[in-house]
Amino acid sequence: MATLPKLFLRRLVLIDLAGTMTPAHPAPDSIDVSIIVVSYNTRQMTADALTSLASETSATRYEIIAVDNASTDGSAAMLAEHPARPQLIALEDNIGFARANTLAAKSARGRYLLLLNPDTVVRDAAIDKLVQFARAHPKALIWGGRTLFADGRLNPSSCWGRMTPWNLLCRATGLTGLFPKSELFNGEAFGGWPRDSVRQVDIVSGCFFLIEKDLWDRLDGFDPLFFMYGEEADLCLRAHAFGARPMVTPEATIVHYGGASERARTDKMVRLLAAKASLITRHWPAATAPLGRALNAAWPLSRAIATSVAAAILNRPHVHESASVWREIWARRHEWQRGYAAPPTAPAKTAILAPSA
Repeated sequence: MATLPKLFLRRLVLIDLAGTMTPAHPAPDSIDVSIIVVSYNTRQMTADALTSLASETSATRYEIIAVDNASTDGSAAMLAEHPARPQLIALEDNIGFARANTLAAKSARGRYLLLLNPDTVVRDAAIDKLVQFARAHPKALIWGGRTLFADGRLNPSSCWGRMTPWNLLCRATGLTGLFPKSELFNGEAFGGWPRDSVRQVDIVSGCFFLIEKDLWDRLDGFDPLFFMYGEEADLCLRAHAFGARPMVTPEATIVHYGGASERARTDKMVRLLAAKASLITRHWPAATAPLGRALNAAWPLSRAIATSVAAAILNRPHVHESASVWREIWARRHEWQRGYAAPPTAPAKTAILAPSA
């Protein structure tokens, strides 16, 4: 176990990722929602997220479970002393977003689970409003809100439609980029819908994701195959068989900066493409899955070709940079064409640091 200063070692408990966890306190009936925050080298953003959470949540009884994915920026130490008093799970290795959330959920005591990204800011009682929305629409079983960028512009990544052959074809041929506000050509992102109305969706983003704890347990949480990206899509699609019909509301609005823990665009796209390939293999009929994977691969190939041609014609640095990125993504296709590889199964140890009573 990594060494932590003695003042952080409050009620230290060792656990096994393959086993179960013992909560620091008996499970009370008074907790409405267990809020899970997974951080990786986002120390200040995570601190701000917890501060906003605590200041903007008053009508909901909650607990916070924070997982640090082996950050090197002092995030674990900050979490151990934050005034919001999260229960801290300090990991020795970065096990990814999906496994970290599933691990934290083992000790959750609320009726609902709320997954909240560390690069978010809770605004205008958003968590209270989201829980109220869930209570008003219990049959949805999964709920989400509206996300904005820091400058107040809409961040449309709060929810998605499922992938279809048509959606992938539009993206590969560039129709999505040419007509981004069209639901016909940009159906996966719901075209130009400004997320200003209540709506049933296929997928709620994991950045602000509320789910019934009982349903989460029945689904065994996120599939560990998805290291990062695609885990919430897989869960929502699996949840559909249990009657879930995810819904979003504009009343619950947060700021989501996006991508704060993964700066490299190339690495991000490699993981995103791997996630998409895995989703196609898992959720598409066997007869159409090969077509889906081919269309998924056609997207970065078409971008690599188009940006390279543009770079040869236009002597602009940002065009050359874009072409270089897409060429590298295509060159690394062996990493994403067939989807994610199976995750390691060997258990790892970590430490739970619960706030003092």
